[in-house]
This record gives sequence, structure tokens and C-alpha cells, in this order.
Amino acid sequence: MKKHIPLLLALLLGTAPVLAQTTRQEVPEPPALGELPGADAPDVTIRNRGGDRVEEYRRNGQLYMIKVTPQVGPAYYLVARDRDGGFERVNDLDRARTMTQWILLQW
Repeated sequence: MKKHIPLLLALLLGTAPVLAQTTRQEVPEPPALGELPGADAPDVTIRNRGGDRVEEYRRNGQLYMIKVTPQVGPAYYLVARDRDGGFERVNDLDRARTMTQWILLQW
């Protein structure tokens, strides 16, 4: 046991300079995020027609959804299914988004 004490002291003294020079480098601040393209909020136009509230949602000038809240009854949505102006009536938006659709060809 007494043979190990000088060896331990030598190891501890040898590591002292390494422990003394541990300086932390300052972490630079992350760069500020600019505005993300395509993350624009939709333009919403609200109209009241005969007691019904009609909200038109547009993105880049294109009408893609209409929310109709009648005076009596639940609200429903008219969701654009194509760019030709065809709308489909949907009672619940979650069910409207279940089918994924892509534009394969466009002319």
C-alpha cells in the first residue's frame, strides 16, 4: 500500500496543470432567424350575409377555403380541391385533410 502512495501523488501532481487550464470558451449566440418563406398568415375576409358569417381564406391571392357559420346550425367548410375553383363541402376539417393529394401534372 505504501508503494502506491508516491505513484498516486505523482499522478495527481501531473494532472494539476491540465485541470488548471480548463477555460470555457464563450458560445456564440445563434444567428437570428429571418422570416420563413411560405409561413405567411392567410388573408381572411369576413362577411356577414343575412345572419350567416362567411370567412374567406386566401394565400397568395388564391381562395383555398371558405368557412360558413350559419345563424342556426353548425359551421361548415368549403375546401378547394383543385385550382379550377372546385370546392367540396366538409363538416369537419380534420376529415378533409385525411387524404393527401399532390399535383402531378399541371397545364
